[in-house]
Amino acid sequence: MTLLFWLCASVLVLTALALIVPPLWRQRAVATADMDGRNIAIAKTRLAEMQEQLQAGLLSPAQYAEQRTELEQALSDDLDIARQQDATATQGRWLVYPLVVILPLLAVSLYAGLGTYQALEPTAEMLATTTPATNAPPTIEAINKMVEKLAERMKTDPNNAEGWVMLGKSYKYLQQFPKAAEAFGQAYKLLGDNTEVVLLYADALAFANNEQMAGKPAELVFKVLAKEPDNITALWYGGMAKAQAGEAVEGVKLWRKLVALLPAGSQAQQETQTLLTKLEATVPGGVPKEAGATQPVAAPAVSVDIQVRLADELQTLAAPDDTVFIYAQALSGPKMPLAIVRKHVSDLPITVSLTDAQAMTPAMKLSAFPTVKLLARVSKSGNAMTAPGDLLGVVEQAATADKQSHTIIINAQVK
Repeated sequence: MTLLFWLCASVLVLTALALIVPPLWRQRAVATADMDGRNIAIAKTRLAEMQEQLQAGLLSPAQYAEQRTELEQALSDDLDIARQQDATATQGRWLVYPLVVILPLLAVSLYAGLGTYQALEPTAEMLATTTPATNAPPTIEAINKMVEKLAERMKTDPNNAEGWVMLGKSYKYLQQFPKAAEAFGQAYKLLGDNTEVVLLYADALAFANNEQMAGKPAELVFKVLAKEPDNITALWYGGMAKAQAGEAVEGVKLWRKLVALLPAGSQAQQETQTLLTKLEATVPGGVPKEAGATQPVAAPAVSVDIQVRLADELQTLAAPDDTVFIYAQALSGPKMPLAIVRKHVSDLPITVSLTDAQAMTPAMKLSAFPTVKLLARVSKSGNAMTAPGDLLGVVEQAATADKQSHTIIINAQVK
């Protein structure tokens, strides 16, 4: 060990004593910050705001579900950080004297046993095994590992209802719907008729069954409606369940009630009214209007034409059977595609049209946004989630009312 090491060690020990001794001498308690508590409190506040926006119609059910998933995924990541334990000062100034002697001896003995003072003068072998740090975002594999850790944690804490809800939402984010349904089912057993959990459970069961509401999902939804007849999310799922069951008249009634509860002229009301009009058209002779029923709001017809081609310099990085996703996104808010078309590299160059017919959810459609972002992505895995190695082309802004064709050149690689 060198003289420099001993000088540095001495300074660090003296600094530690300078920080520890004065509080003990003054007999003051010092509490460390509870980061987990703060993170949970912030998440609860944000969740309350989102629920208020949902009830006010400022968020559609799909937008609420998307933002809630993102919020809880972030909270799950934060909770993986080890919690700091509270430290309180021991009463009595007598501790100061042994600490002055014990702390330096303890530091030296621990470093002698556990430290690597040779690192002050690293050998060639040590330098060769050093791995540079990376600031790359977590990969899908890393996210999967975090979810697996949460699943393992739940095996040892099966009565943690909030943990099951978080696990279910994590699986839903990863589009592992059967596992999401199983996790929400555990939360349902623990919490009973909790409206939020019941609807999450119904939604996961439906997605696990090819988005069919028949059976248990419909049973859960109508259980909520029996207790909360004005629940916006339950009305949406209830209308869908009736429509899929061939009971269009009952579905129309539920969606008419939903339209009446949504803020007049809001995006959510317009989109729901468009679907309601289509469902009404399937009923022979139509469904009689009820007093005070909201009149249909015509949805604008939107079609965005896009020409897509792969840049010459990236031709060697793409195989003919690689999947190409061509889609539109809102400029802000959830990144769920407003309309999406799936092709292959062998189809390029190609011209496609994006319309409301290609929307992934009724609450997020192309016609509801005057300006959107256009993207074309070559997915090496065929997965809908962006991953390192994918090839990407973007048009940052495009007006949906603009009839001219837009050109996307796939000319970048996702790092």
